[in-house]
Amino acid sequence: MSHLLEVHDLHAWYGSSHVLHGIDYAIDSHETIGLLGRNGMGKSTLIRSILGHVQKREGQILINGQSSLKMAPYQVAQLGLAYVPEGRGIFSNLTVKENLLMCAKPGRRGQLDWTFDRVMATFPRLSERLKNLGEQLSGGEQQMLSIGRALMTHPDLLILDEATEGLAPLIVAEIWRVIQEIRTSGMATLIVDRDWRKVLHNTDRALVLQKGKIVLSGASKDILDDPNLVKYLGV
Repeated sequence: MSHLLEVHDLHAWYGSSHVLHGIDYAIDSHETIGLLGRNGMGKSTLIRSILGHVQKREGQILINGQSSLKMAPYQVAQLGLAYVPEGRGIFSNLTVKENLLMCAKPGRRGQLDWTFDRVMATFPRLSERLKNLGEQLSGGEQQMLSIGRALMTHPDLLILDEATEGLAPLIVAEIWRVIQEIRTSGMATLIVDRDWRKVLHNTDRALVLQKGKIVLSGASKDILDDPNLVKYLGV
């Protein structure tokens, strides 16, 4: 049986800069995976390579058994991936409700678990601001909207890139609560976040990158106890 996502000997470049050096990794359905590493170690490049945003790549990327290396980002999304970017990427001139409904669609297997009503129940703040434009929301509300919008595409794999960056502590706690709810729902998730302790306590497995290579990989609880973790994360 194939994995949900498989990456084999993946190399990636920005111009002449060789950023990823032979990444091998797989994610199965229902897994929550942490992606860790200091700034500039290749985390964003790995995500962007999987999503088709990095043009110069070599190796193999399989999504639900289908090769995606030559696909455009919209084609990758159609294979069952959803991305919550660090910059949130909401439509500032659309209302909260419009942002959500314009992206709503059944999943690749016809799943419709994350309905509009479920997203409203998950993010009560958004239900109070349905007529507000995206630009009228706080940073935390924009992040909630970005996550809710991704969930309404019913992806097989949700990628969260720095979902708690720059948010107030109460909002950060709310985002982690939602991440736990997503994990409980069985949706596969890939999480990048600077709070590595939170990541390792809220994921099944994790990998740590250093200079574009995987230097630690395994069960999150084992990585949490690995004496080399401090060295690789600079903490």
